[in-house]
Amino acid sequence: MNTISFMSANYFAREVGYNVTEGWMQGDNATNAYFSPLATYAERFGALLTQIANLGFEAVDIWSGHLNTRWATDEHIRIAQELLDRHHLKVVSLATGNFGETPALFERTCQIAVALKAKILGGGTPLMETDRPAVVALLNQYDLKLGLENHPEKTPEALLECIGDPAGGRVGAAVDTGWFGTQGYDAALALEKLSPVLVHIHLKDVLEVGQHRTCRYGQGCVPIERCVQFLRKSGYSGPISVEHEPDHFNPDEDCKADLGMLRAWLQN
Repeated sequence: MNTISFMSANYFAREVGYNVTEGWMQGDNATNAYFSPLATYAERFGALLTQIANLGFEAVDIWSGHLNTRWATDEHIRIAQELLDRHHLKVVSLATGNFGETPALFERTCQIAVALKAKILGGGTPLMETDRPAVVALLNQYDLKLGLENHPEKTPEALLECIGDPAGGRVGAAVDTGWFGTQGYDAALALEKLSPVLVHIHLKDVLEVGQHRTCRYGQGCVPIERCVQFLRKSGYSGPISVEHEPDHFNPDEDCKADLGMLRAWLQN
């Protein structure tokens, strides 16, 4: 049975009042600034988890804006553990575009994942190009999987080239269906071609090819239902994350609707 999770990066625009005017990093920087102070972390992270749990989710992907390797102390991690348990939320993965440029930073990410009982790192790290052996060694040491996420990659073949040797299943794909939609590639076909190395699914719809404006399932150009049908047919049993990161509105109602649709598709 697939675990359905909520991608906490869905709230990347939350701390700027859903008024992003300067791109992704505006929300990223504001979120890190809001969550990094230890004195307010319990209150702020707890409110975030309450919001997620109230939508009906039982699992979450923790984005780096909400718990970042670069500022997370042992006390931040302890607080996160306690609050996640209190809210009965399972952590499926840690998620970010950069898990660290050095083995030390990547290892710290692995330690946080283990502390939160996550099994997957979904995103990327420059170390895959500069020191791949260190990445694989640390994944083995901490019993984790790294799912490389497609953003600029226009085809599944390009993502497979980034993955290279799957290292016994330690390295695979965290497919972002929305980015394949943005690139004009059939996301369902991409899942089929990447099926042997699937680690995680970031299930996302976008309004049109060439832009990355996320939307409720069924309102965009990504064949979301067909993607889920393929996953069921192929026997994929891994996690599926509901991902929707609008710049200018709260995604709660859309994500709640997406959760309902996804559950129905998985049962049919």
